[in-house]
Amino acid sequence: MRFDATGKVTLDHIYTQPDPRAYFRLLRPLGYCVPQQAKPYFAKLVKEYREARHVTVPHIVDIGCSYGINAALLKYDVTVDELYARYGDEGLDGKSREALLVRDRKLSRSHQPAQRIRFTGLDTSHQALSYAQEAGFLDDAVHADLEVNEPTPRQRAQLAGADLVISTGCLGYVTERTLVRIVEAQGPRRPWMAHFVLRMFPFDPVEQALGGLGYRTIRVDEVFKQRRFASPQEQGLVLESMSAAGVDARGLETEGWLYAQLYLSRPHDTPGIDDPNREQN
Repeated sequence: MRFDATGKVTLDHIYTQPDPRAYFRLLRPLGYCVPQQAKPYFAKLVKEYREARHVTVPHIVDIGCSYGINAALLKYDVTVDELYARYGDEGLDGKSREALLVRDRKLSRSHQPAQRIRFTGLDTSHQALSYAQEAGFLDDAVHADLEVNEPTPRQRAQLAGADLVISTGCLGYVTERTLVRIVEAQGPRRPWMAHFVLRMFPFDPVEQALGGLGYRTIRVDEVFKQRRFASPQEQGLVLESMSAAGVDARGLETEGWLYAQLYLSRPHDTPGIDDPNREQN
């Protein structure tokens, strides 16, 4: 196993395959589940945005979208477990990429979308983006590394008009630099944001940068399982990183799972939106 600077095992290869089989087959034993846990929060945010902004078909930009998992869950109301079963089936061994795409196109055609949503995926993996768009999970795809480069005029046009910006696990590797560039592509508009961020990564720099763009950020009190540690060595390295950063891992990461927290960022002038942590009467 190879590990990155944070102590996490390097899984880069599963994001650059021509189809999602390796992705789901490797992550299934690790119990990767944060997209499923994120689904009701994203769905609630879409509903609130529709009501507040009177937008019929919200445009969502998914940062680090890989094979369009969040889009599939929200647009077609499938579950992560269904996707594990779908791509982990040994009967798919030997099947071509095109055969999988034919099957997935049937899925996107046969399911009336649970919600009318337009998804634009942003990722550095051309292979994952290509599959997700050809399968019908993504409506548009932006192949770019906005940590390094400004978006091109075409990419700015693709990102423009975003109503919601979401992510499930990429922040920490992706920084405020990417988020600022996405916001700047909107002109005066300010999309709402929801980011699931591993507890090992500080969100303060992102919150400060968004604050400078007119956002108020709330951290949801609940914590969310992301996946099991791939090995005792990975757990030890991550716990060392968390300790060095002053993050208390007792009762959470010490028990064998990586955990994420949810940060909701909305423009300061957003009317009528409740604090998700406030007790309801």
